[in-house]
This record gives sequence, structure tokens and C-alpha cells, in this order.
Amino acid sequence: MSQTEDAAEPGVRGRSRPPTPRFKARRRAIIASAVAELNRKGIRGMTLGDVAARLDLVSTGVIYYFKNKEELAAACFQLALARYEAILAQAETGETPRDRIARFIALYFEFKRQAALGEAEQIAVFNDVRALGAEAVNSAYVAMFRRVRRLFDAPGAARLAPMHRNARAHLLLSEMFWAVPWLQDIEIGDYGRAADRVTSILWDGLAAPGAAWTQPPLLDLTRDDDPAKDASSELFLRAATKLINAEGYHGASVERISSELHVSKGAFYHHNDTKDELVVACFRRTFEFMWRAIHAAEARGGSRLEVLAAVCSTLVAHQFGGASPLLRTSALTTVPESLQHVLLADLNRLSLRFASILCDGVADGSIRPLDVNIAAQMITGMINAAAELHYWAPDLSVETATEHYVRPLFTGLARLPTA
Repeated sequence: MSQTEDAAEPGVRGRSRPPTPRFKARRRAIIASAVAELNRKGIRGMTLGDVAARLDLVSTGVIYYFKNKEELAAACFQLALARYEAILAQAETGETPRDRIARFIALYFEFKRQAALGEAEQIAVFNDVRALGAEAVNSAYVAMFRRVRRLFDAPGAARLAPMHRNARAHLLLSEMFWAVPWLQDIEIGDYGRAADRVTSILWDGLAAPGAAWTQPPLLDLTRDDDPAKDASSELFLRAATKLINAEGYHGASVERISSELHVSKGAFYHHNDTKDELVVACFRRTFEFMWRAIHAAEARGGSRLEVLAAVCSTLVAHQFGGASPLLRTSALTTVPESLQHVLLADLNRLSLRFASILCDGVADGSIRPLDVNIAAQMITGMINAAAELHYWAPDLSVETATEHYVRPLFTGLARLPTA
């Protein structure tokens, strides 16, 4: 149960009394409405008015239970974290790391199945939870992350080095978060089947048994016609990308973008017609980088395993390095629906291309037989989550990110090094 669920009901003259069933029910309804708004618009885009409208209330009806939208958002995230804690408590009963991780994935997908059928409450996604800046939520999230990290510990065996454990825990959690959008395209009755396939891919990796893993050299994605690094258009794209990654579409306001570059709003509109036009350009810049990496890796040659490893390592380096970041594709969830369908179509084309490369890898023997559609989504999820890798594995460098974060998806969590 959320820490905020037991809050006392407001009383007369500042006094409080135990919450009544009616108070609890209304509070739960408000949180459920807020979860729907959070997952559609992010923290910055959610308003108390929209939350209230879903319940045929006025905004003051929500304020009676939550003094502001930050307190309401915190309650939503605490409820989601309580759900993860309950799942982890069951997963921890497994005897081995594989048992625990498999149970965690299976239980999570079963919860998503129940939520899709209306048998369980939906929970907030964590795409822009950092934008809230709530210490209680951040502390609870860190505690949950540490619990996920302990799933990898084998009794009586040497514990993984911190960088390995942190990077793998972040990868595992991020793949669960990324499953939210692609599960919408899966038959609800197949969620358990999808969980088994995700577990197989994570534990045993993409590479075929015996396929050699070598550290892939990063691809050069520069072009002769690239804008100069100090070109105004590129600077605006980078500033907007950084803010959207951190705070979602609504958090990247014209004022915030201009402030990031120390320019006026007038200067912003001199270079950009509208904010939406800039946001679309950020996504298209990211998609272009991804296509450029695919084409460069294929031109270099090698097995399809080597092609995918080069693509993933290069894109993770761009995402993790920060000098020329890629937009987190999960930020699509907070973009206005009028823009989403076009951008989602672009993203789906990339996923189909990854699936095609995986198929070719199965044919050339470098990729083991697996569900290429799910594997393609997991590749996208790993690249996407690299934007937050530095929070959980601060000792990693661009050079070591491939070994500690990318390689586990290819060779599997089963291959756990001891240093």
C-alpha cells in the first residue's frame, strides 16, 4: 500500500479523524485518474483540472485530498513502487538468480495482464519521475532498485562487482518499463508467453551458443553535411533533447530551452517557428542517428551479431556520453497525440529493421533462434534507457559502457563475470 494511502481524513479546525471508507474510495479514484493523466502527459503536463474532469469533479474536489499536483503525483509513484515491492517479495523466493529474475518478469507480466483486463489498477510509469524531485519518491525508488539488484546475488558465490550489478539491474528494470508500450500490440492471452521469451533473451542473450563476442569499435556517424557543432539549430536540438529526456515534453518549455542556452524567447522563435516543430525535429534527429548507425554497421560488414553489437554500442555511447545525446524514445508518451502517430510510425520502422537484422543473424548462425519482434523491442529499450545509466553506474565510462551494459543483452545475464 502507498505510504500516502493511510493519510487521515481532514477534519474540522485542523483536527483529523480516521479515514472513512468513502474517503478512501474517492482518494483511490483520484489516484487512478491521475495515473492515467501521468502516463499520457507526464508530470509537467498533468493538471488537477484534467484529473478532476475524469471524475466529474471540480479542481477543488481534488485539492481536498491532495494539496497540489506534486503531492498527487508522489502518491501515484508510491503506489507503483508498492506494486513493484510486492512483486519483488514473491520473486525473492526463487533459489537461484535465474529463478528470481524469471519470477520477477513473469509476475510483472501477469500484473500487466490483469491490469489490461481491468482486474488490477494501472500504475504510473517512471518515464519522467525525476522531474518531480520528491525526496520520498526518489528514496523509495532507490530502495526498489537495490532490491532488484539483489536478485542477481547467488548464495555462497562471489558477489558481482558494483558496476556489473548496477548496470544489469538497470537493464532488467528498463526492459520492464519499456514493455509497457509494446505489450499493447500483444494479445492479452499471450502475455505469459511474452514473459517467457523476455526471460530467455535476457538470461541467455541474443548471441548463438559459441558465437564469439568481441568489443565492437564505435562507428563514426559524422557526415560531411552535418551542421557545425556550434550551429544554432543544433544547439537548440541538443538543449531540447536534454530537457525532454529529463522532464518530458511539457517540461521542455520555450522558457526552459531558451534559459538552457542563455538566449531570449525572441531568439528561440528566430530559429524555431514553434516548440512542437522543434520537438519533432529532435525525434527525427534521433531516428536519423539510429538509421545512420545501422547503415554504417552494415557497410562495415561482418555477421549480423557484429552489426547489431556495433549499432548498439555506438548509440549507447552517444546516449551515455551526453555530448550529443539522443532523445529517449519513451518521451513519446508525453508528446501531444496529434504528433504521436507519425513519430511512432518512424520508431516502428526502426524496430522492424532491427527484427530484420535479427532474422538474418538467425540465418547466418550468429544469433540464436528467438522471438525477433520482442528482441527488437528490447534492443530499442536498452538504447533508450542508456540516457539514465550514469545515475545507476556512475563509474562507467563511454568506453566501458559496452562491456558492462550492452554486452549482457548479447551474451546473457547467465554469463556473470566476477570482476
